[in-house]
Amino acid sequence: MATESSEGEEEGKITSGNHVLIVEDDLRELGKKAAWSVSSCKPGNGVGSLRDDNLETYWQSDGAQPHLVNIQFQKKVKLQLVVLYVDFKLDESYTPSKISIRSGDGFHNLKEIKTMELIKPSGWVYVSLSGNDPRETFVNTFMLQIAVLSNHLNGRDTHVRQIKLYGPRPNPIPHQPFHFTSREFITYSCVR
Repeated sequence: MATESSEGEEEGKITSGNHVLIVEDDLRELGKKAAWSVSSCKPGNGVGSLRDDNLETYWQSDGAQPHLVNIQFQKKVKLQLVVLYVDFKLDESYTPSKISIRSGDGFHNLKEIKTMELIKPSGWVYVSLSGNDPRETFVNTFMLQIAVLSNHLNGRDTHVRQIKLYGPRPNPIPHQPFHFTSREFITYSCVR
C-alpha cells in the first residue's frame, strides 16, 4: 500500500519481510563500491556489521534519533533497489518502524525520496527507488542516506542486520542497442 505524502515523497507500508534474498538477474550489488559510515554505534556493532553477509551480526546505534547510515560513491551511480534485513522477532524495540531514504551529491543537498513504515518486519525488506513516472526506474546519485526515524515500541537505539544496494547491470557492449544475455550472442554481436 503506497500513499503520497504532503511533501511529495512516496510513503509506503511494509508488514513483513522475505527470509531469502531474491533479486532480479538484471541488477547488480553496488554497496562494495561505496564508502559507508554511520551516525553512531555501540562498540563491536559498527558499520562493518552491515556489510559482512552475516545475519547474526547487526549495527546498533548509540545516540539520539534519527540514526543515519551514509553511503557515498566516488562517481555517480544508478541505484534502483535498497534491501535491508531487519528482524522484529529477535530485536523487538530495536527494530526500525519508520525509515527515510535521501539522495544527493553530498551532505549539503540531500533530498528525501522515500519514506517507509515497517510494521513488525522479519527478513529482507525491499525498497524500490523508482519514482511515480514509469521512466524513472532508478536514482542517479553520489550519496544515499538511510535514516531510521523511529523504532517499534518507542525504542531508542536501532538494529539493522544487513543493507544491500542494487543498480541496473550495464550493457556489456557499449553503444549496442540490444541487450544480449547468452554468451554465444555476445561473442558474435560485433564485427572484428
